[in-house]
Amino acid sequence: MRAALIVIMGTVVALSGCTSSPPPAPRADSTAPVLAPGRPGEQARTLSPSEAATAVPSATANASDIKYVQDMIVHHRQALDMSLLAPTRAESTQLKNLAGRIKDAQGPEIQFMTTWLREQQQTVPEHHAAHDGMPGMATPAQMEALKAAKGKDFDRMFLELMINHHLGAIKMSEQVLTSGSHIRVEELASDVSVTQAAEIRRMQQMQSAL
Repeated sequence: MRAALIVIMGTVVALSGCTSSPPPAPRADSTAPVLAPGRPGEQARTLSPSEAATAVPSATANASDIKYVQDMIVHHRQALDMSLLAPTRAESTQLKNLAGRIKDAQGPEIQFMTTWLREQQQTVPEHHAAHDGMPGMATPAQMEALKAAKGKDFDRMFLELMINHHLGAIKMSEQVLTSGSHIRVEELASDVSVTQAAEIRRMQQMQSAL
């Protein structure tokens, strides 16, 4: 009798499981709030329905996107040139490691930007393209002085130039986040801003320790 009761109860449970209604599917007209992430140092904010409808960048590039990517390739190349000096000139192991991380991050970004420009049928800048007026770029004289420096002198000069260089990249990224339209460029600019802001804080700590 007990075994029969167990069988009957099991059958009832199984049938009730088969007839249970599935959870409702997400609706396209959901009223859940849409949050827009803030720029470095800023909080996220809730978008109104009208803002949310136009908040997502398109896959179409405008002139601001093209200029940003072309300029950032030149900007990144100089950061690589500076970072490649560190292994044989820097005294600080921490600085050498930082320079290695900058190289490892910005090298692939250059490759991505080069490919993106070609996909847009736009010109890829030459390696030593002019950078007059580009925020944060070291002058030719500063680059020569960095190449000639060794030990703590190199460390101090590298940190000063690279902090300024990163600040320039963040400024350029903030500009394209306001005026650009391509979603891949927005993603790149956001990554550059967050990554380089964190590296600036580390370099400032290293400056204080010198």
